[in-house]
Amino acid sequence: RARRRADARAPLRDALELARRCGAAELARRAHDELAATGEKVRRYTPIGVESLTPSERRVAELAAGGMTNRQIAQTRFLTVKTIETHLSSVYDKLGIRSRRQLPAALGEPARPAADAG
Repeated sequence: RARRRADARAPLRDALELARRCGAAELARRAHDELAATGEKVRRYTPIGVESLTPSERRVAELAAGGMTNRQIAQTRFLTVKTIETHLSSVYDKLGIRSRRQLPAALGEPARPAADAG
C-alpha cells in the first residue's frame, strides 16, 4: 500500500503459508488477495477449513454434529448411508479431524452434551 510492492511480497508469502497451516481461512484469503495486489502471479485461491466443504458436505457435517446418526442423516437427505459415510470421511480429511466428536468445534459450533448425541 506504500508503493513498496516488491518489499511486501516475501512477508505476504510467509503470512499466506502460515495462515494456511494454522487453518486461519479468512487471514489466508486476505494474504492471498494482498499478494495478488502486489503484482505477484498467484495461483487461484484454494479454500481451507470449513470453507473448503461442499454445500452437501457442510449439511451432512452439521447434522452429524447435531447428534444424528448416519442412517438418520441418510433418511433426512434422501441419500444412502454409504454416501453419508463418504461425505463424512471427506469432511474429516478437509477439517483435519479424526472423529465425530470433533465436528462441533471444527465447524465453529458449541459442543453438545453426550446425552444429546443419541
